[in-house]
Amino acid sequence: MIRKDKLPRYTWLLFISGLVVCVIVLVAGKKAINYTSTDNYCQSCHIHPLADNSWKRSTHFFNKSGVKVHCVECHLPPKDDNSYLIKKAKTGIKDMYGYYFKDSASFNWEHKKTLEYAVNIVYNESCLKCHENLYSKGLSRDGEIAHLYYENNAKKLNIQCINCHLDVGHYNPDYVHGKMTGIPKIKSSAKDLFKEPAKVTTFGNFKEQIPNTSISFNMIAVKGGTFKMGSPDKEPFHKTDEEPVRNVTVSPFFMGEIEVTWDEYWTFFSATMSEGRMDPDKVREHNAGKPDAISGPTPPFGIPDQGWGGGNRPAITMTHYAATTYCQWLSKVTGKNYRLPTEAEWEFACRAGTEAPYFFDGDPKRLSRKKPGSKVSAADTAQINRYVVYSMNSSDKTQEPSYVKPNPFGLKNMQGNVLEFCSDWYAADAYSKTSVDVINPKGPEEGVEHVVRGGNYYSVAKDLRSASRDFSKTTDWLKTDPQQPKSIWWYSDFKGIGFRVVCEPDSTITITTK
Repeated sequence: MIRKDKLPRYTWLLFISGLVVCVIVLVAGKKAINYTSTDNYCQSCHIHPLADNSWKRSTHFFNKSGVKVHCVECHLPPKDDNSYLIKKAKTGIKDMYGYYFKDSASFNWEHKKTLEYAVNIVYNESCLKCHENLYSKGLSRDGEIAHLYYENNAKKLNIQCINCHLDVGHYNPDYVHGKMTGIPKIKSSAKDLFKEPAKVTTFGNFKEQIPNTSISFNMIAVKGGTFKMGSPDKEPFHKTDEEPVRNVTVSPFFMGEIEVTWDEYWTFFSATMSEGRMDPDKVREHNAGKPDAISGPTPPFGIPDQGWGGGNRPAITMTHYAATTYCQWLSKVTGKNYRLPTEAEWEFACRAGTEAPYFFDGDPKRLSRKKPGSKVSAADTAQINRYVVYSMNSSDKTQEPSYVKPNPFGLKNMQGNVLEFCSDWYAADAYSKTSVDVINPKGPEEGVEHVVRGGNYYSVAKDLRSASRDFSKTTDWLKTDPQQPKSIWWYSDFKGIGFRVVCEPDSTITITTK
């Protein structure tokens, strides 16, 4: 006879008890997940004065279909994603820490509205989970082209839906999706219109006037001279493209006190807007610098001021081509010779007679954070905050000229606010290919990208040094532009670029450099 062992009763009891506990845990866990995924629960931690109202005004809440999109449907991956629970836990821990240990009044709410921040807290796979058909009924021709471009380039260019649809989750009254159809109006009465441009008979500061408009701007007389261009290898954060240091002489010139403003740029836009795409270099060559007609920009997608405001804020997002064309137009309407500054002129004007990393007192090492999250002392930033709009004081947007003091030459925002185009082609070895002593250098004869100088509103201190060089990045700055060919006037993916103008003195003006 074969004996069959039986499980003890307590073993069965443990098994059944464990099964019941697992069921309870699963049910309770599911309820906990659902409860912590409600809009009310999210808003109990996220104390944002405008988030709830802007969500209820957005197309994810207020729409014809009546569909209501909830917080977790955008700010977490889809529930069937393997990483859902892990990302939900990480997000929850981070939010609870912020709720209990941080002061919500200290949060930079403006930064949290930006695309740069949004791409880290919105999951593109969640967008596509709901919007499976990218070619829905009623989609415009431009929309079809844009979505086709997205399908073909999303992974390669790291494009997300919110690159073009930033306001669908939280309504932003300043956000415009689609091509701009109107031009911001500059109010002025007939009595305020200038009849003629400024007459310059001596070498000194003057106020330029754009005829038949109420727009004027200050030009600063820069006497020129010899300076050390570049940085020595002992300078903190020195880069190899800043060497060797050369003795450079620049001739006298006039330079814009501030970067070209929106009021100035919209005036140009209004006067020249067309669909033409004539190369400005060929126009200048054909007409000896005074073209009979200027082919102006095509309308941009959205409003390029990002809702930050126009007026005296620097005009941004235009290409080097657009900046060059603006200078041609300004030359035509004023009868002077306006252009972009050479890189040598820009650095000479920025340094304003100094040889240190900045034209003000400041050590790049002391002004730079030692590690992410660390702070720079208020004493160290006291000077730079007076002269520069940068990551530490900009509130993540450009600022008006009154925000800073001028450098010793009387020029504002030479470092920070927006990067500024120079006329030179960029080359990393440009300095080494010229002599140690050089007069009015103009850079390489050809190239792919142009020099940009000065840093912008989200630059860190090390990139704001007088010698720091950078260059335009056309492919990256136009990666989400669906047009073929891509716009030659506006960048779709970069906000921190602008320019200021230089005017060459007339040969009849007597210049005293002493």
